[in-house]
Amino acid sequence: MILLNTGSTNYTLVTHYSFVNELLRKGIHLTSILIVLVYAFYGKQVVLTLLISYLVLILIIEHFRLDRGLELPFVKHLFRQKEISNIGSHVFFTLGALVAVSVFSKEVAYAAILMTTFGDMSAALVGRKIGKHRLSSGKSIEGCAAEIFVDVLIGYIFLSSLPLALLMAFTATLVETFFVNIDDNLTIPVFSGFVVETFLYIRHIL
Repeated sequence: MILLNTGSTNYTLVTHYSFVNELLRKGIHLTSILIVLVYAFYGKQVVLTLLISYLVLILIIEHFRLDRGLELPFVKHLFRQKEISNIGSHVFFTLGALVAVSVFSKEVAYAAILMTTFGDMSAALVGRKIGKHRLSSGKSIEGCAAEIFVDVLIGYIFLSSLPLALLMAFTATLVETFFVNIDDNLTIPVFSGFVVETFLYIRHIL
């Protein structure tokens, strides 16, 4: 944990560290691209097997980190303060990807997983870099705008429908913004995918 003091130089260093740290954290989530590629080329069963195997591995590591006090070199610096004594966001990201692949159609799963990475990444980095206007949740309006823009682009690429892309993007941004104490790596893919799949189902039966 980095302590702030009243000196402007130190504040700048902390802010820079915070931004770089966030960039590194989000960079790890670029594995979402690998998930999508494996799904596209090798199918649902293969990617589910890999995700479950990875989940088992990281849960074992989390056991040693949280229950046995194991310190992971370099990686430990990427944990947020609340994750030091709690399950890391990478576990929730894996769970969210598992839900998306297991339950949603392929195109919706692709969009949900990539929104979790790139939409959330854009919100965090833009918010930390230029965010000035804060909502009640602490998130910045600038970060939310960046997330919606990126999510709409992702949604349109995979769903080929601007209304569905907007619906999915606004859902992802809403849960990322206002679900403060629930990890957004789980809420973004679950809620955004669920809303679109529900809409498609209702449209189909009417």
